[in-house]
Amino acid sequence: MTVRIAPSVLNADLGRLREQIAEAEAGGAEWIHVDVMDGHFVPNLSYGAPVLRALRRITDLPLDVHLMVERPEQYIEEFAAAGAAHFTFHPEATTHVQRHLAAVRERGMRAGLALNPATPPNILLEVAGDVDLVLVMTVNPGFGGQSYLPAATAKIGRVRAMMTDWNIEASLEVDGGITTATIAEAHAAGADSFVVGTAVFGQSDPAEAIRALKRACLTRV
Repeated sequence: MTVRIAPSVLNADLGRLREQIAEAEAGGAEWIHVDVMDGHFVPNLSYGAPVLRALRRITDLPLDVHLMVERPEQYIEEFAAAGAAHFTFHPEATTHVQRHLAAVRERGMRAGLALNPATPPNILLEVAGDVDLVLVMTVNPGFGGQSYLPAATAKIGRVRAMMTDWNIEASLEVDGGITTATIAEAHAAGADSFVVGTAVFGQSDPAEAIRALKRACLTRV
């Protein structure tokens, strides 16, 4: 199964952003993950389109944007123009989920749906033809550096089985507490894409950290 690493700039040193992104690229990162938080949907604030535009100038890697905000639909146009490749939002944050997934695709981005730890995955069956990416949160969102929730592994497996049964051709991404000690478990359960924060940008050699994460996926659980 494919292994994609998406280092999260939430944990990067913004004063060394160009250097840190170059280190991620050297290690074989496939995507750059950007967390957008509004202080309402989750209890934290981060950044928005200006950071996306800055990243677009320094990397050609796809920008994997995760919106933890209320009314994410109001950002579709702006983030598409800023260079986002993926636009992932939470179904609890808006009303017309299918409409907004379609709007994301119409602007040339991959449409993603994020599932919080307590969010049932059955909503995927209602929008099976509208999603390009499913993001399973393996922590409660809002802050970096949290520990992987043990119950998340079984949920990843349920989501993968559902995607297979319903022919949902989408990436299955996980976010939260991913380290060399947890990535093999999540990968074995069916995840193919991994958001990683401190386990990449919190290390002295981010490039080698990414290579180590990929090697860890070969470990039997």
